[in-house]
Amino acid sequence: MASPPNSICDVPGILVGHAQNDAAKTGCTVIFPEGGAVAGVDVRGSAPGTRELEAIKPVRLVSKIDAVLFSGGSAFGLAAADGVQQYLEERGIGFDAGVTHVPIVPTAVIFDLHDRDHTIRPDKEMGYAAAANAARSVVEGRAGAGRGATVGKLLGREFCMKGGIGTACEMAGAVHVGALVVVNAVGDIVDPETGAIIAGARSRDGLGFLNCSDFARHGGRSPFSAPANTTLAAVATDAALTKEEITKVAQMAQDGLARAIRPAHTPFDGDVVIALAVGTLAADVLTVGAVAAEVVATAIVRAVRVANSLVQPL
Repeated sequence: MASPPNSICDVPGILVGHAQNDAAKTGCTVIFPEGGAVAGVDVRGSAPGTRELEAIKPVRLVSKIDAVLFSGGSAFGLAAADGVQQYLEERGIGFDAGVTHVPIVPTAVIFDLHDRDHTIRPDKEMGYAAAANAARSVVEGRAGAGRGATVGKLLGREFCMKGGIGTACEMAGAVHVGALVVVNAVGDIVDPETGAIIAGARSRDGLGFLNCSDFARHGGRSPFSAPANTTLAAVATDAALTKEEITKVAQMAQDGLARAIRPAHTPFDGDVVIALAVGTLAADVLTVGAVAAEVVATAIVRAVRVANSLVQPL
């Protein structure tokens, strides 16, 4: 599907690239801030798979990051970051270490190893391809890191629906705030405007949705036990923010997950938000953070609506 209006690529300087293996139903997605970005991160899930997140926190030496990578393949998929680093190093992009430039590529993964050949995972070659594919556009749905994503797995995968990639962008005063998400949640996806479930665990009788929150609230026991879920979000703005300020934006953006995923931040999810400040415009952190939560929620809804409109089987 073509890139939608109001995508993260509306933020000046943001490029996105996908690479995937359709047969293995897995892939990876790179977000490039041209010229680098001041970054912040917030991890709420209990089962995160990550790389280079510690380096971008406040009071660390590195002042900017060079790309963000989201990948399938669980922890194995972290290897795809090697390809992104190679692509950037070849172009002299990264932290100047004297002998070479060391690209800083924070990475987070989803678990998508079920119902396929789990030995095929995003690797260095696929990461390089995603970097080479980066453009000022975003394909949504079953693409890149969202190729094998699913939602609503509380009763097991036989009752789940498709997850995938979604994006959105809004103005916060004079600045853009955009989001790109990979939705692979254990819970349901709801429309924040109406509270209606739009994708999630289907009921055993096939007559609608289970309603994961109600199921959990009333003591329902899930056959699911593995940490095989995660929603990842990248938020970008052309505001000029410090590490501390962009970290607060990442924290506030997590509210978008809670608005659109129920339940969110469970013991079986590895939810991560990485936020990027790429511009020079003055902006209020409260305003940027509030809009960030909105665009994350919108992007989550878009991801499942686009993914479940496709004809591709799970």
